Amino acid sequence: MKVLILAAWLLLLPLAFAFHYGPGQAQMALDATAAKLARAEASAAQQDYAAAVASFEDALKLLPVERKLEARRIRLERDKAMMLAEKLPEAHADLKTLVDELQGDASADPELLANARSTLANAQYYMTWLMRLEGLSRDEWEPEVESARQTYKLLAEQAEANGDAAAAAKHKEDLESSIRLARMDLGELQGLPLPSQ
Repeated sequence: MKVLILAAWLLLLPLAFAFHYGPGQAQMALDATAAKLARAEASAAQQDYAAAVASFEDALKLLPVERKLEARRIRLERDKAMMLAEKLPEAHADLKTLVDELQGDASADPELLANARSTLANAQYYMTWLMRLEGLSRDEWEPEVESARQTYKLLAEQAEANGDAAAAAKHKEDLESSIRLARMDLGELQGLPLPSQ
């Protein structure tokens, strides 16, 4: 009996090593990613957006490459934190790429796509505001605000079709703000405080 127990124990040891160095590595990577995400969320809650961005970046590096959906969600949250960490141009560029990826993927989560579109439209709105304050010509800033306007309109229509009155109202309000921004005189714009998130 003792020999049988010893033989079973000796067989379990290689199986444990095989799991640890095989599927166990993926699980360890997911655990490390979850820890980084928790740190990022805690930093964002404390309004330390630079630290949140760094933690989201670390989580993306640790996440296994086959986890595309999770990577896209993390990228979106990182881009939101980047906007608050005064890295608007970088967030704007990545949001454009992310929205293009999601639109080109038939299996993409529609809710994630809508959230990414909304965040991109917000980034375009803020970019337009800054471009106007910097004195750029209408030809340079108008495509940004027009794209934001079209996205807000699309999101409002989709929210109404889904029966989400609160989201539709918010997107309509954002649409009106983008129209006002495009029509506003530069002097009037300069007298207003910078918009916040």
